[in-house]
Amino acid sequence: MEVIIQSSQENASVLAAQMVARLIRSKPEAVLGLATGSTPLPFYRELIRMHREEALDFSAVTTFNLDEYVGLGPRHPASYYRFMQENLFEHINIRPELAFIPDGMASDVPASCLEYEARIRDAGGLDVQILGIGSDGHIGFNEPISSLASRTRIKTLTPRTRLDNARYFATPEEVPHHVITMGIGTIMEARQVLLMGFGANKADALAAAIEGPVSAQVPASVLQFHPRAHVLIDEAASGKLQRTEYYRHVFNNKPVWQQVS
Repeated sequence: MEVIIQSSQENASVLAAQMVARLIRSKPEAVLGLATGSTPLPFYRELIRMHREEALDFSAVTTFNLDEYVGLGPRHPASYYRFMQENLFEHINIRPELAFIPDGMASDVPASCLEYEARIRDAGGLDVQILGIGSDGHIGFNEPISSLASRTRIKTLTPRTRLDNARYFATPEEVPHHVITMGIGTIMEARQVLLMGFGANKADALAAAIEGPVSAQVPASVLQFHPRAHVLIDEAASGKLQRTEYYRHVFNNKPVWQQVS
């Protein structure tokens, strides 16, 4: 696990976008795993800028989103389908038939989850998975005590997660209790993972995930086992880490061939 501390969320997001852009330019048919929420918004804005100003081409890219609320259709303003359209897909040249999002309106949820897993396999697997981190250490919607070998499935949200996401709904009561989410086992099969976490409210979760024991109580801690996991955070989010100086030393002394920009 590589920990990259940047001065701001914007700088960390630009760096993450550069890493993904390098992948796309070297492999135009790259398969991306995407996330939603406030964390990746600056990252998506930078990808859009690169598309418009630097001709970053998404025409052969395939994407798979992490999750979707059960019971929300594509037109619902809080659906992740709507989020992705408004914050990325409408602004780049991705082919709609290559942008996959779990079906929150599926009549047979288990069958839909198996189909989603099959689509990822048929696409050749995820080249990179973008992640945020919940204040309790969850990734995707894999809440604490989720199986570290889990696959795409339905999950029940904790009251804490529903409260954290209430800002996207008219009232807290409207937040669904259930979601479809990629499993931790699915995420761990991505060839590269970029986890972003920003702000002091994420400091405890990041410290537990990066420097604590690997535990289902902190699902993000499983990334310690991933061969190519990069954690990009700002100064505020690094506040509870014990080895920040070493992480900075590693990043500032990379050999040329490992540098991003």
